[in-house]
Amino acid sequence: MLVSYKWLQEYIDLEGVSAEELAEKITKSGIEVEGVEKLNEGLKGVVVGHVLECEKHPNAEKLNKTLVDLGNGETVQIICGAPNVGKGQKVAVATVGAVLPGNFKIKKAKLRGEESHGMICSLQELGIEGKLAPKEYAEGIYNFTPDTEIGQDALEALNRDDEILELGLTPNRADAMSMLGVAYEVGAILGKDIKLPNPQPKTSTEQASDYINVTVEAKEDNPLYVAKVIKNVKVGPSPVWLQTRLMAAGIRPHNNVVDITNFILLEYGQPLHAFDYDKLGSKEILVRRAKDGEVIETLDDVKRTLTPDHLVITNGTEPVALAGVMGGANSEVGSDTTTVLLESAYFTGGVIRKASKDHGLRSEASSRYEKGVDPERVRPAAERAAELMIELAGGEVLGGVVEADALDVKPAVVSTTLGKINKVLGTDLEVKQVEDIFARLKFETSVDNDAITVTVPTRRGDITIEEDLIEEVGRLYGYDNLPTTLPVGESTPGHLSDYQKKRRIVRRYMEGAGLYQAVTYSLTSAEKATQYALDKREPVELAMPMSEDRSLLRLSIVPQLLEVLKYNIARQTDSFAVYETGAVFLKNSKEDLPEEREHLAAAITGLWESHPWQGEKKPVDFFVLKGIVEGLFTKLGLESQLDFVKAELDGLHPGRTAEILLNGNVIGFIGQVHPTMQKSLDLKETYVFELSLKALLEAETAPLQYTAIPRFPSISRDIALVVDKATAAGDLEKIITEAGGSLLKEVNVFDLYEGEKMEEGKKSLAFSLKYFDPEKTLTDEDIAKAHNKVLAALEEKAGAVLRG
Repeated sequence: MLVSYKWLQEYIDLEGVSAEELAEKITKSGIEVEGVEKLNEGLKGVVVGHVLECEKHPNAEKLNKTLVDLGNGETVQIICGAPNVGKGQKVAVATVGAVLPGNFKIKKAKLRGEESHGMICSLQELGIEGKLAPKEYAEGIYNFTPDTEIGQDALEALNRDDEILELGLTPNRADAMSMLGVAYEVGAILGKDIKLPNPQPKTSTEQASDYINVTVEAKEDNPLYVAKVIKNVKVGPSPVWLQTRLMAAGIRPHNNVVDITNFILLEYGQPLHAFDYDKLGSKEILVRRAKDGEVIETLDDVKRTLTPDHLVITNGTEPVALAGVMGGANSEVGSDTTTVLLESAYFTGGVIRKASKDHGLRSEASSRYEKGVDPERVRPAAERAAELMIELAGGEVLGGVVEADALDVKPAVVSTTLGKINKVLGTDLEVKQVEDIFARLKFETSVDNDAITVTVPTRRGDITIEEDLIEEVGRLYGYDNLPTTLPVGESTPGHLSDYQKKRRIVRRYMEGAGLYQAVTYSLTSAEKATQYALDKREPVELAMPMSEDRSLLRLSIVPQLLEVLKYNIARQTDSFAVYETGAVFLKNSKEDLPEEREHLAAAITGLWESHPWQGEKKPVDFFVLKGIVEGLFTKLGLESQLDFVKAELDGLHPGRTAEILLNGNVIGFIGQVHPTMQKSLDLKETYVFELSLKALLEAETAPLQYTAIPRFPSISRDIALVVDKATAAGDLEKIITEAGGSLLKEVNVFDLYEGEKMEEGKKSLAFSLKYFDPEKTLTDEDIAKAHNKVLAALEEKAGAVLRG
């Protein structure tokens, strides 16, 4: 909202308060003033001149030689190139020594042999945007009215000695989208009374009801429609003061009738529309929803197809205006208009917003209707416009108004207490102070002991609850005056929960192991939703998906990580390793919302190690990823609770897949992606794992124990066992560990042989066993006793025999 400082002074006494000071006070009260523009800043030496003579330049076809009276008996010759300059005009003249926008200094010059002592100026040359200049002066110089005094400051005559405050309004402060609304606000801030217009147009004996009838079908969209009829208007240019006020507010002047409606929009915040009565083609105004496919040509000469979502003003049959947005070309006020039908209405915001959005029409009227206008100003605005049409257009206002009134809007009544106000604001205000603040706002107030009841005027539709009243008290009391206090009470230092601490350990370990963290979509496609799911359930569908590829909530993280690998491998990244901690979503039949479970997943492909200098390369394999998982469990102190069991799972290689067990319970899987899946994704050998992070992090761990560095030597024994091919190395390791007793400290498998010298159905597995006693040096007898137990247990439980 652009607010003229000079115009504002017509409603409130601003003596002693500069525009800059006023801007600061308004900002401190809650409405940000984004800037103050001084319209004549840097300009000087521009006066009103009278063109006494005008003839063609003798040496230039497109130039004119003029003789201009500058007042006080001073007459100068000025060469002017404007096509519309002529004898008898009163124009703006930049005299020699004048300064125009852009620090352009006017000097005495000679143009094609003729001297020029100054410059006759257009509005653009005086700092007014071309799009705001009246159309008749858009391509030439501006002509003042004949009664303009010669020699006076042209900037003052054009109201360029004004300052403009630009208010950055939030949507709730629709009341400040008018000069009267700003006046109420400034009056409350300064504690001064405001002078409101009191329109009382003289009317003729003829009645408007004889000329027009108003019917509203869409009462919910248009509960109040007021029409006035003004006859014998003379359409022409508006006076300078009206044109300049519109231009300062960013509105282009058109003619006196249209300019009056725009002036009232700025003054009252109430949009009006003027129809050429004779072009309506009927004596009826019917307000209704548009018919599907109905067409209207608006004032911008664009034909627009309407739907039942749009509200239209019709002459009983065809639309003559898109309600609250823009009028129709078929009823436009023009130079030949003599009778005007003036519309002032209350339209609800939703239907106007819909039409404005659908047709890409954002007008000053629609922006006000969308945010809400004051229903109490609908009739006064029409009276004020009628009064100005008498004054500026010589119109004759017919008696009475024609209206359709189904409006039932009452002022809001909101209550609060002095105690609540002081508690929220931290103040120690008295009732009299609070009453004074509401009186400055022009709110009716009643007090009963501690209770304060306020009747809020309809112009302040943003005040509906107790907290709104408290905010009004706070901002007008002054935010700078509110006491500064520190929080009282015991403070609790923030800390991470055990779960959060362990999650950080997991992330740091994974990154330390050489994996990049990935963050992928939780939304996936129907094809991928159930792939690699630990818990097989029906996926959760989105009600309004943005695409088919993002229509379901995921049950596994692995498919997204494979897409990450595919994306990076396709961009010449030969080796890649990523992990993600994130949620999967399981449908819950008992509740509307799905159950979220946090998972950890990883995917690796390519080379795990590469040392070109030494000529060493190690490709990724099952045991690389298995080692990462084992390292993670060791980091969390859960290595003793970890097991891997061979498994066959969909989407994974049947011979290189295992389930991950924690205390005997399956919490995840590990394995190679099935070759067909790898091929479809253009990946080489790729290995993945996924497990329930929640189960992992909530598992109980034994307290960390430290073991002293041994003082006595350890003894190693290697054994090669012949067993059935189906026997797993892990099973043999468990048997060895259980039988070895307290002296056996380490068991490691180091060889597998299935060659020609091995009988059919058999294989050889070699283990290294390390025996150690922290209290003494072991003897051969001690070792033999423990080692024989191991061999006996292997033979008894697994049928294993020592390889000869």
